[in-house]
Amino acid sequence: MGADEEILELLRTSKGPVSGEEMARRLGITRNSVWKAVEKLRRTGYEIEAGTNKGYRLVRESQVLSPENIRLRLDKELSGLAIQVREVVSSTNTVLKELAEQGGREGMVIIAQRQEKGKGRLGRSFHSPRGSGLYMSILLRPALPAEESLAITTAAAVAVAGAIDTLTGERSKIKWVNDVYLHGKKVCGILTEASVDFENGGLHYAVLGIGVNLQAPPGGFPAELSMAGAIFPDQPPEGARAWLAAEILNRFFACYRQLPQRGFMEEYRARSLLTGMEITFQQGASQWDGTVQGIDDQARLLVRLPDGRERAFGAGEVAVMKKSLQNLRENGEET
Repeated sequence: MGADEEILELLRTSKGPVSGEEMARRLGITRNSVWKAVEKLRRTGYEIEAGTNKGYRLVRESQVLSPENIRLRLDKELSGLAIQVREVVSSTNTVLKELAEQGGREGMVIIAQRQEKGKGRLGRSFHSPRGSGLYMSILLRPALPAEESLAITTAAAVAVAGAIDTLTGERSKIKWVNDVYLHGKKVCGILTEASVDFENGGLHYAVLGIGVNLQAPPGGFPAELSMAGAIFPDQPPEGARAWLAAEILNRFFACYRQLPQRGFMEEYRARSLLTGMEITFQQGASQWDGTVQGIDDQARLLVRLPDGRERAFGAGEVAVMKKSLQNLRENGEET
């Protein structure tokens, strides 16, 4: 923990102003180092008052996302995560894949204030304006065969859904396979991109991308994003983006440690948005209706067709037609 992080913690826990001399004594640093750390916090966006003969006082938590603010909420075992916050990137997944190819270590986290070319599944884009969302990617090097990489996405969906619930007090659901919904609207998309070691069939690395809409952008979402929503109807609470980032990281790495056993799949199934729904599917040029029976341990969608047959579909095999979810929302179904 750096001097700025330690000073921020002192200011947060203090009941009144703390002098530079007192902070220097408690942290074992010089008063000049205290001043530099306070200035760094101010540049990051923290509002800190300094009164003559009174000391420093934290007036207001910052809405500006920073590694320091995130790290203060992380579980102790995650304190070593290398977290970067960048103003603008093409996409956080693209940046982190480049770092992975250069030998970046597991646990690197890239967060962007804005993405110019945010990625979604199947080549779709992810709308990523500044100030309205959390756009984050995590570098992983799991000991998994390539065919089991979908487990990373399902673990992340469980983590994100739980984090959203913590911040909002609501109950979010997961739309197979990688979207999180709240009140019938998509509030999060997840994209896992992997590099395969062809010698052993395992993963060389995986980059997990998570995009969460905290609030609607000015003017609302584009018309083509009819299913998009945000986890907060108005202004998010103070420090919500840092809180959400830390909560997702804490929950995801707890699930990540369970990857071989997939202990999170029960929670994934319990949050399934589609289970019990009659849905229109598309596979290639063909369409048909079916009723979703559930999700198996391999994260395949279990569907009963009109003729009574049951089939299991893997991710990428079928697409759920958007009109099915639109009808769900229009009919007032609580999701």
